[in-house]
Amino acid sequence: MTPTLVRHHRHGPNTASSPATDAGARARDWAEIQERMLVPLYEAAYERLEVGPATRLLGLGCGSGLALLIATSRGAHVTGVEADPGRVALARERLRADGARTGGSAGGSPGEDTRLYEGESAAVCDDGPRAYNLVTAFEPLGCAAGDSEELATALESAIPLAERGSEVVLAGWGPPERCATSSVLRVASRLTETLRATGGGRGWRPALRDDLEDVASRAGLKPDGSGRVACPFGYADMDSAVRGLLSTGLFDAAARATDPGQVEKELTEALHPHVRRDGTVWMSNVFRYLIARTP
Repeated sequence: MTPTLVRHHRHGPNTASSPATDAGARARDWAEIQERMLVPLYEAAYERLEVGPATRLLGLGCGSGLALLIATSRGAHVTGVEADPGRVALARERLRADGARTGGSAGGSPGEDTRLYEGESAAVCDDGPRAYNLVTAFEPLGCAAGDSEELATALESAIPLAERGSEVVLAGWGPPERCATSSVLRVASRLTETLRATGGGRGWRPALRDDLEDVASRAGLKPDGSGRVACPFGYADMDSAVRGLLSTGLFDAAARATDPGQVEKELTEALHPHVRRDGTVWMSNVFRYLIARTP
């Protein structure tokens, strides 16, 4: 499955700067534009693991709930944890619209099948052990300095909630030479050089070959298979591409080091080689996933 090209409606004057200043708008940009780019990754992992009614899934960094929604369509029982309050709200909205019952500490009445929590790790799950048999961490590694350490910490909080021998899925960017978006993300790295030198921020970093295996080892997990999935990033126009990429948060440090206008200008320039004759923006990418098991 390839991502759908989505034309995102402008919110009014000076829309280019709004994602940096309006967290709610940026969360919606993520849900409406960017999150769907990883659908092939979600589906490949679920198909390989035969996700279905017997699956009790804990999704770390669940975004605005698209991966959870796909799992519920296969009959799985899901719980999601996400640090961004705007994305959590949209996930709850999305899953309710699909008929799933949601609750948890971030608001609403506890539901039997689906729970959503706002937080950095599974430590916020306050309804007792759920005996999950699948843990997913679909936010790709190889984006920002320090992301491996953050994921290892999140996994440490999730593993005690899973059954012994449960499957864990980790995801990451493929080799930079096979990811056209890498050249665009380097804008963030270049603009944050000064900020990083003073310890004030972190920028994009290229994916390393053993990123996923290193995190699994650090968390005490045993690797049990891997795969690669094509996840092209397709946008209806330049505005959608800029909004979608800004919604990832990978350019936040760059905006602090310079200013949002400069980031958007350089991001637009970096995207120009990927604009097609019809005005759409298309970048081919390959993502990796690792399947590991809890001790």
